Amino acid sequence: MDDGHEDSGSNVDRDCELSVMSGCFHLDHVGDVLLTRNQHGLSWKCLDSSDCEGTACLGIGSWENTETEIRFSDIYAVEFDSYGLVHSPKSGLGHAKECFRKQRLLTSTQQMYRFTVHGFQTSPKEPCLWKLAAFTFGHMDLETCQSWMDQLNYSLIKEVERPRNLLVFVHPRSGKASGLKIWETVSKIFIRAKVNTKVIVTERAGHAFDVMASIQNKELRSYDGIIAVGGDGFFNEVLNGYLLSRLKVPLPPSPSDSFSTVQSRGSSSVPESGDAVHESDQKEHFPLLHDSVQEVMNFRTVNGSCQGTEDSDHPFSGERPRFGLIPAGSTDAIVICTTGARDPVTSALHIILGRKLFLDAMQVVRWKTTPTSAIEPFIRYAASFAGYGFYGDVISESEKYRWMGPKRYDYVGTKVFLKHRTYEAEVMFEEAENAKVSPLTRSKTWPFRSTTRTEKILCRAKCSVCSSSKAEDGNIIRARQEKTRWCRTKGRFLSIGAAVMSNRNERAPDGLVVDAHLSDGFLHLILIKDCSRPKYLWHLTELAKKGGEPLNFEFVEYHKTRAFTFTSIGEAESVWNLDGEIFEAHHLSAQVLRGLIPLFASGPEV
Repeated sequence: MDDGHEDSGSNVDRDCELSVMSGCFHLDHVGDVLLTRNQHGLSWKCLDSSDCEGTACLGIGSWENTETEIRFSDIYAVEFDSYGLVHSPKSGLGHAKECFRKQRLLTSTQQMYRFTVHGFQTSPKEPCLWKLAAFTFGHMDLETCQSWMDQLNYSLIKEVERPRNLLVFVHPRSGKASGLKIWETVSKIFIRAKVNTKVIVTERAGHAFDVMASIQNKELRSYDGIIAVGGDGFFNEVLNGYLLSRLKVPLPPSPSDSFSTVQSRGSSSVPESGDAVHESDQKEHFPLLHDSVQEVMNFRTVNGSCQGTEDSDHPFSGERPRFGLIPAGSTDAIVICTTGARDPVTSALHIILGRKLFLDAMQVVRWKTTPTSAIEPFIRYAASFAGYGFYGDVISESEKYRWMGPKRYDYVGTKVFLKHRTYEAEVMFEEAENAKVSPLTRSKTWPFRSTTRTEKILCRAKCSVCSSSKAEDGNIIRARQEKTRWCRTKGRFLSIGAAVMSNRNERAPDGLVVDAHLSDGFLHLILIKDCSRPKYLWHLTELAKKGGEPLNFEFVEYHKTRAFTFTSIGEAESVWNLDGEIFEAHHLSAQVLRGLIPLFASGPEV
């Protein structure tokens, strides 16, 4: 057995990278191990102490079921621990007892040179939940430890997607006012991983928005990502501060543009024989944002003006910065949908390890109230959800009860439900030819409930639907340029919602739409028509339970679409809830921008 250096037969590249190296070390509370490094990571197996003569055991506290392999992609730091105490194996382990019997020199503690490999382990019951794990290896020879340290750090440097400099916004009052405390906890992990962070603790509403809107692109490019420590609303603020001053894409059509050529009967949203639909060339009006937005020549920006893309400083001409979210909010739906766990440590590890996926975003436009109005179109972006009626009333009323913390949503939600307010509106949506939702088959036994079941493909890590979206983008855009078909619905609604993702959270374990995907290029439009309180309560009950069918009611319309428009036509009006932020709009339109947001995450595991 060697002394910890690479085998003589190991292949060494000219850049000093060792393809394979192995040696005998001691792992804390485990005993003698044969440690092997290959191009993918580290592995070790327990040895009889007689095979490692002249060495001694050491390590750190780890989980009882110690893993025997860790990939470089799962290692976030390697630290040299200098010379210090080590511990003997736990007496409850069979191989440790053997080590005690055969190695007389081993005492309960002794000193040697050490290095620690920092990574994570997943919980068997909750694979999305990542826990910190550290494995300390010891050796009596300093040069051997330093050689292994150099090789391991070289391997980590090759993980090029990992951030080195981050801009971090901390909302100190998010959720239960725990934003600062959560950042203090996870900041130690960033320090250990040698990730530099510039931290801005917000002092008022809109502080993060103002910083992101005013920061120069040259400074912005010095960061590998922008991180928000807070809730979904705070992430929305940071995202809008970045996008509103930089993103240049055509706006969706206004309600007047869409409705002018459409005729419909009552509240039917499916055109019948003789109904007119809006079909027109939308080349400039409706491209999805794909790999190169530079190809679109005519842009209407936040102030309604038209600009080209000749600006060399335009951030979307190159790599977009990645965004990250460390949960500290009341619901944290975005984190749950993108990592699978509402856990700050898990999110921090996703960021440090450079995990990346793309999120769709919704561009929402508030239009002029009258043709002579001087107010230009007002734009906002949403990463998860936009809701009117019940959802808007809850977010508006809850502002009065912020002192209650997250419990205010349960209290206010009950009050709004009992008031049972409805709103009259017209909604028009673009019909997606390759994503038609089959009409529900009605049952005479259940007058307001369908008995049908549809297959649901859940969005998971390495999701096939999301990963295939880039290949489909070109075909979708060409189809939209040739012809666009619109449908219209009109009536009284308890709520109108548009989900960008499933929006799973603790109150709705399956989310609003269980099979909504993170990057499929669709909005999920949910229209809850006027119905009795018991019926609406049944819908909400289905929404709040695992495996429920909240969309499977006659008074619920569900459509997959790429754009929709909204006009309030009644005296009573609600407000829109955009990712937890209030947005007032009498005339509104929205469109999905596919894959707009690069996010530090990898999607939830099964």
